[in-house]
Amino acid sequence: LLTELSQSHLLTPEREFDWLGNREVPKAAPYHMSAAAHSFFAPMHYESSYAYPLIVWMHGADSSEEELHRAMPLISTRNHVAVAPRATQASMTVRQGFSWGQSMSDLAEANERAKHCIALAKDRYNVHPDRIYIGGHAAGGTMALRIGMENPELFAGAISLGGPVPRGGCPMRNINQARKLPLMLAVSPHADSYSNEQVMADLRLLHYAGFSLSLRLYPDGDELTTTMLSDINSWVLESCFPSSTAVSS
Repeated sequence: LLTELSQSHLLTPEREFDWLGNREVPKAAPYHMSAAAHSFFAPMHYESSYAYPLIVWMHGADSSEEELHRAMPLISTRNHVAVAPRATQASMTVRQGFSWGQSMSDLAEANERAKHCIALAKDRYNVHPDRIYIGGHAAGGTMALRIGMENPELFAGAISLGGPVPRGGCPMRNINQARKLPLMLAVSPHADSYSNEQVMADLRLLHYAGFSLSLRLYPDGDELTTTMLSDINSWVLESCFPSSTAVSS
């Protein structure tokens, strides 16, 4: 599915969103599980009796887990629980920023942090076990694809907004299982960090590997936009409820 979308606003909100006044307070995670750096997002009017889809958000380079609080309100304020792990390496250029290292130990650590955050979210909130999605922007999107492909049994889908398909480190070593994982890939013909040539190479790779892919084309280059984020909500809900035509925000 290739869709060109109209110009949208860039991601700009900076304040954190806390819906504690509008929802039931979730149970606290055990102390030993709460020590790792991570961030949660709970929907407005959280209902503990309802099993929510979970989005695991992998933040971009030179950012942090707090990116979740800027992204999730633009994905949906009501439909999902979300959690974000901190990346594995401190940024060399941005104070209090972190990036995803590419060494074998960094990749293994990223995998463990994502799994740990899923466990944290399941302990804290009512999460539907078959509706867990992993996504991110740019380098975070690439990491989301990698972790999804390496652990397809954990996820209902993987989402990359402007992040290339991972190459090194054998991300498709579980190819027979990984090809069953639905993917959403957002690209732009005007992006500097993800060229059209690289996009075409990635599409050929995913096609030959037999992946189910939703490809979306945006006009905003490397920028993360409100349209991209709201489309995550639509894609996830269509995956969860394929017979439903109503998508709330």
